[in-house]
Amino acid sequence: MDQALDDATIARYRQEGYAAPIRAVSNADARTLRRQLEEFEQAQGGPLAGDQRHKTHLLFTWLDALVRHPAILDAVESVIGPDILVWNSNFFVKEAHDPAFVTFHQDSTYWGLSAPDVVTAWVAFTRSDQASGCMQVLPGSHGRDQLPHVDNPQAHNLLTRGQEVAVAVDPARTVALELSPGEMSLHHVRLVHGSGPNRSRDRRIGFAIRYIPTHVRQLNGRDAASLVRGRDRFHHFDPEPRPESDFDAAARAAHAAVLKRHTELLMRGSALTALR
Repeated sequence: MDQALDDATIARYRQEGYAAPIRAVSNADARTLRRQLEEFEQAQGGPLAGDQRHKTHLLFTWLDALVRHPAILDAVESVIGPDILVWNSNFFVKEAHDPAFVTFHQDSTYWGLSAPDVVTAWVAFTRSDQASGCMQVLPGSHGRDQLPHVDNPQAHNLLTRGQEVAVAVDPARTVALELSPGEMSLHHVRLVHGSGPNRSRDRRIGFAIRYIPTHVRQLNGRDAASLVRGRDRFHHFDPEPRPESDFDAAARAAHAAVLKRHTELLMRGSALTALR
């Protein structure tokens, strides 16, 4: 079934820089995704950490399937066209009563991509509301081009560099993107957004998938990405291998090699050398 966005939703994305909520997967499928994540965490003796939180679709077959889900790709195609790469994916997990937060920032600040034709699909594995620290966005801020940022790494900031817009953000002008399990938001790479701590009694689990059209290039060096729809006539990125089974040796080795190069590009100009 065609899950392309309707004209009104596309217009809102163009004008405001985001669209939400959008159904990505069923509630039952969201429960399954959460179960698969937590079964792995239980088996390894703790939550995802460090490199496991980034480009995680290269480690697990069920996340590889999620980044290729037709409903997600139909919506993404509505805003960036039919030839689509996954450039990155990231877990944003806040435990119950977790002080973790995300400072207000633009994703485009350190990504080094040639054009702002980038959309993030933020998929909720659990309910994401104001109590649990859902994403807060500043509507229309994507139209202000690249804003100045400062790096201020802090213990509970989920952003490795702690990047934050160097301009005041009026909380009264922000919008909370509340999502039910299985819903997603789409947001533009230059939209100013952040989130507060989780004050609820349950985990808040979100999986952010970064989609780009194939004409976009990495300006800082050679990077890798996964073609998930259409054709790549440009070949600006090296292709990423798909995992054949969950967290096997081949997947871990490929993920480590790809992420090492990716991290060096993202951390360029910073004293930091690793994602967290």
